[in-house]
Amino acid sequence: MKNDIAKRYRTRFIINLIIAAFITCVIESLLIFNIGRLILAFGENSDAGSISNITMLLFVFSAVLIFGIVFYLLQLRSINYIADLSRAMEDIADGKLDTKVRVEGDDEFSQMAENLNNLGADLEKLLEVEREAEKSKTDLITNIAHDLRTPLTSIIGYLDLLSGKNSAYLSDDQRQKYLRIAFNKSRRLEQLINDLFDFTKLSYGKITMKVSYVDIVKLLEQLLEEAYPSFREKGLSYELKTNVPSLEITADGGLIARLFDNLIGNAIKYGAEGKKVIVRVNAEIPNDVVEVKVINYGFVIDEKDLPLIFDKFYRADRARSTQTGGTGLGLAIARDIVNMHGGTITAASDLNGTVFTVRLKIHFDKNREHIKRA
Repeated sequence: MKNDIAKRYRTRFIINLIIAAFITCVIESLLIFNIGRLILAFGENSDAGSISNITMLLFVFSAVLIFGIVFYLLQLRSINYIADLSRAMEDIADGKLDTKVRVEGDDEFSQMAENLNNLGADLEKLLEVEREAEKSKTDLITNIAHDLRTPLTSIIGYLDLLSGKNSAYLSDDQRQKYLRIAFNKSRRLEQLINDLFDFTKLSYGKITMKVSYVDIVKLLEQLLEEAYPSFREKGLSYELKTNVPSLEITADGGLIARLFDNLIGNAIKYGAEGKKVIVRVNAEIPNDVVEVKVINYGFVIDEKDLPLIFDKFYRADRARSTQTGGTGLGLAIARDIVNMHGGTITAASDLNGTVFTVRLKIHFDKNREHIKRA
């Protein structure tokens, strides 16, 4: 691109030189012819081809002057364009990234103007990305501080009650109650810290995938059974529906377990009003795809919130999230795990239920020679 622009400019410069020289020669020829006729008419010299030194100097001076004027006029558009480009570069250097240069014609200068406009637009985008990153970092710190402080304040408060000067007046039931609350808050704090570590490692690619054969149907059966106490606590029933009795996929078993554990946990937290959670497996063997839907019939997510629910720390209903103990990272972690496996995750919610749909390749890593069986 740079060589092309330079080549086009050199070509245009040489053409202008040739044109200026040609026009100068034509004008000088006319001058010499006409002045020669005048000299002969007045009979200054007997020899028509003889011209005085002064006259010769005048011809040379006029030739240089004519050439300079013609060449300047031919280059004037380029000079003005270069001045515009220079001013635009100065403005961009001063931070005026919305500066635009007019694009006229189809030559090397219009190409330079277009490149400069694109540069300004790209810098503006980069600056916007930097602002968003800075805002995201500030939001992350703010949310972490808030989410860490809330359970920590409760833990300190209840431990102070248990160890303070009035602790002797507490009954055994009160002591047990306060200890249980402090313990639950500590577990909440531990969950948040673990989620933060996992989210950071996933986001910055610090997790090495260990691909193996995983029976996704059996994995989901196991995760649902392990979550039975939580289902029972919330008064929920669950059902696993699948079009195949078992299905081995190639994936990182630990990450896939975390993915669906987060989705099932999310369904339990926000699906209590619906009394049921359904996990549906649909193996599309010809397409080499398995689709897993996690459905709850509780809290309906507003349509405007759906595109944002996979963002870190985003909570569609903050009051409800505080009650359920969500960290705001579970769905962000789920999205990152799905992305690592080259799959997709989407959400839909209406009065017929809230559905999280995950689509994964059955054979994620076909070029891997040695895949372990989980």
